[in-house]
Amino acid sequence: MSNLDRDAVPSLCGGRGFVVTEPVRELLSPRNVKLGESTEVRRLLPNLGRRMVGAWCFVDHYGPDDIADEPGMQVPPHPHMGLQTVSWLHEGEVLHRDSTGSLQTIRPRQLGLMTSGRAISHSEESPREHARLLHGAQLWVALPDAHRHTDPRFEFHAELPRVTAPGLTATVLLGTLDTATSPGTTYTPLVGADLTLAAGTDVRLPLERDFEYAVLAMSGEAHVDGVPLVPGSMLYLGCGRDELPLRADSDAGLMLLGGEPFEEELIMFWNWIGRSQEEIEQARRDWMEGTRFGEVEGYDGAPLPAPALPSVPLKPRGRVR
Repeated sequence: MSNLDRDAVPSLCGGRGFVVTEPVRELLSPRNVKLGESTEVRRLLPNLGRRMVGAWCFVDHYGPDDIADEPGMQVPPHPHMGLQTVSWLHEGEVLHRDSTGSLQTIRPRQLGLMTSGRAISHSEESPREHARLLHGAQLWVALPDAHRHTDPRFEFHAELPRVTAPGLTATVLLGTLDTATSPGTTYTPLVGADLTLAAGTDVRLPLERDFEYAVLAMSGEAHVDGVPLVPGSMLYLGCGRDELPLRADSDAGLMLLGGEPFEEELIMFWNWIGRSQEEIEQARRDWMEGTRFGEVEGYDGAPLPAPALPSVPLKPRGRVR
């Protein structure tokens, strides 16, 4: 799933000017965004007050949605550049196709990781025969300048390492948490982990002091560093933490996102991340003319047209608005 907003606006993010260098508790409220005809998501990043957490630059939470009598997720072919997409499910399944020829069904707690590099296009859809419920998150990771023109590729990892403690199971999507390291390819120091907490859990999760962190609430109710989180909300935590207190009165699911603050300043428009207006303009021309981004074979439908560019100049700057 990606940014299908037809009234897309540029997000100007990156740089260290607004990194919170000490622990904070900054609650981010979602913005509801309609994707297609049947799926609504809660967008946490980019947010009005915060654009990035480490290299994580885009976070959508969706579901649980009852799609038993509906087509479910239907995201037509669309382009990406300069980023990685992370597909993560708690319930349901998503069929991924892309212009490198990848065809993969992704199921709960399996990692679908697509590196766009210089250019890729893909589609995502619920299989014709699908589970009743669909619940998950879609996340993007910004690629640093040294790697953003790399060859596009797709990785699928059905098995991922875990960290356990009494009442806690942490599945490591990307990067390293405690002693567990994901097989997923990363280009900056970061971590992404899915946290499952049993009712009555009261634990402390080890963290890296130089990373900034945020926690996305997926299900249930949990307290993160004393702050209660409900599903679809995100708590930004800043830097300077060695550990994170977690408590759950009921079964709960969270996602931990973190990384070294991303130094480079970016322009994110629609499904592209670039460094200048000229790059974004060229990407739009290439997509609309059917060049560079390749073709997604097998999807029953037309590709998405790109939205119009804004009338104001695009300039990369800042991490917050």
